[in-house]
Amino acid sequence: MMDLRELYQEVILDHGKNPRNHRFPEPHNREGRGYNPLCGDKVTLRLQLDGDKITDVGFMGQGCAISQASCSTMTQAIKGKTVGEADALFSKFHAMVMGEAGADDDFDSLGKLAVFAGVREFPMRVKCATLGWHTLNQALRNEGGEAKTE
Repeated sequence: MMDLRELYQEVILDHGKNPRNHRFPEPHNREGRGYNPLCGDKVTLRLQLDGDKITDVGFMGQGCAISQASCSTMTQAIKGKTVGEADALFSKFHAMVMGEAGADDDFDSLGKLAVFAGVREFPMRVKCATLGWHTLNQALRNEGGEAKTE
């Protein structure tokens, strides 16, 4: 478990300071906006869907290192995936950070995202880690409005 904690800190620091896909892709045909009122994190996510496949994705926003790192790693994980695959990743990620029973059995399928398991030790930070994911769901469903972490 100590290795996972060290890796968690390393990934959060790296992606928080140097987020990947921190840009708006052009063209894009979906957009989501998210806001976490508890700590003020805001994110706008834009993506390009080609049929059912996410061909490009990027985000801009402001917030804590956890929200920015989570968005960064999420965009890396979903690029090239289908909407169904992105939905499945969201479900696995959410179950893991919420500490749901059996969620740890699937660490391998989450890849680098598994380092966020440490967030569940800090319940107030779970919303930071899931903001980008809720915003992704909003964008994929083309719902408009603002995604919430509830």
